[in-house]
Amino acid sequence: MAIIPLAQREDLSTEGQKFYDERIKNSGRITNMTNTLMRSMKSFYAMEFYPIRDEMIKIVGNRATYFYCYAISAQTDCLVCSTYHAKLLRDLEIKPDDFENTATEKILIAYGRAIVDDANHVPDDIYTQLKQTFTPEELVVITTVGCKMIASNIFNQALKVDLDEYLYGVDFKADLQTK
Repeated sequence: MAIIPLAQREDLSTEGQKFYDERIKNSGRITNMTNTLMRSMKSFYAMEFYPIRDEMIKIVGNRATYFYCYAISAQTDCLVCSTYHAKLLRDLEIKPDDFENTATEKILIAYGRAIVDDANHVPDDIYTQLKQTFTPEELVVITTVGCKMIASNIFNQALKVDLDEYLYGVDFKADLQTK
């Protein structure tokens, strides 16, 4: 049960109401996390994820980005974010028992899990592979996405944000141990 009840449009500031209207117009929905964050638009903007995530997609594509975010969310045990990214992977028609991670996906999954487990002690071999694969600028983007994902996971867990109804039927049980 969520700590903060979902906001109704009229509960929001003028800025929040404008954002609410725009989001509904453009995508038809507001996720429970966004709804919760909109109670403070400064908080929403501080936690905004998609602009930096979209930069990572330009570097490695949707699939690798979604596996990275899924691995981080699964590692932090965040139901909302892991289910959301599982849905994105499912929407790419990836079947849990019928795929092979690419080399890029494998290193991103390993890095994502490592920064969740202990960002002070990411194994050197992971850094070596990252530096062989990505430019310094790309590594900054990738790491920023990871940090934003971890922050989103903690936010959802701390405030016990409820799983969005449109995610109820998602069942993506792939163990993302690299194959």
